[in-house]
Amino acid sequence: MRAWISDNSALFLVLPGLFFFSLFMFFPLLFTIYLSFTDAEPATVFQDGPGGITGFFGLRGVENFVGLENYVSVLSDPAFWNSLGITWLFVVLSVTLKVAFGIFLAMLVTSDRVRGKRYLRSIIIIPWALPPIFTITIWRGVFSSARFGLANQAIAVFGMAPKSWFNDRWLAFGTYLLTEMWLAYPFMVIITVSALQAVPDDLIDAAKVDGAGFIHRFLNVTVPSIKRPVMFAAILTAAASFTQFLIPYVFNRGGPGRANELIILYGYREAFTFDAYGAGAAIMMTAVVFIGIFMLAAVWKGQLAEGVN
Repeated sequence: MRAWISDNSALFLVLPGLFFFSLFMFFPLLFTIYLSFTDAEPATVFQDGPGGITGFFGLRGVENFVGLENYVSVLSDPAFWNSLGITWLFVVLSVTLKVAFGIFLAMLVTSDRVRGKRYLRSIIIIPWALPPIFTITIWRGVFSSARFGLANQAIAVFGMAPKSWFNDRWLAFGTYLLTEMWLAYPFMVIITVSALQAVPDDLIDAAKVDGAGFIHRFLNVTVPSIKRPVMFAAILTAAASFTQFLIPYVFNRGGPGRANELIILYGYREAFTFDAYGAGAAIMMTAVVFIGIFMLAAVWKGQLAEGVN
């Protein structure tokens, strides 16, 4: 017994941390799954329940089990599909912008023709160092509908009339995309710079000797060399875009109306604005399933798990 304890001493050191990690990770998930099968609302979910095993030892309120009713209601609601559709559109366009802008800046700060690259890299990651809520609030001020809002002053240079950015669906959606790109591009730049520095110089020199121009070298040498790390970063940032909540909430609550409610904001409002905790939980779990399928498909199609046991 003493020898077994000695051989597994490391396990005993890890177990407390693993227990608390599992508690904080899995309890909210399991409780959300439970709520999604109930008619929970503020008046019932936190009330004194039956107790004992059936009452989850006091964690359960007086809400009723309704089976798949919440899921059926959510999946038959056109507002859910509108929210899911606008969320996927947001993911696709924002990831495209983040990858394109990240590669552009990474090429810029790794170019031999650029001076002060070390300082440029420091400046580029500044948005990453700022609290997202601070940055998003600043961007909301930039897109103020006031005549002297920064965005309105910028378009006034081209003779355009001031815009009410958050009262038009697609203008508001465009402000989401721009802000999301600003928040996430430093991550893409860091990953891409690391990938670019690993591109063999021999390949670049051989392409130059063969007479390949910049575009040809970029498409046929650089892109294949950085494809996997950039794709991996794109998948991670796609998951972040899918779960974006702060931007639409701070800007205009997903408006105008509920037209631009991303899926997390949609579930949040169902739960906390309309007091439908069960429906909100069902929306969140449905979102988890969708993003899980996307992540698995992306890793599988991108062959990012090759060599991983």
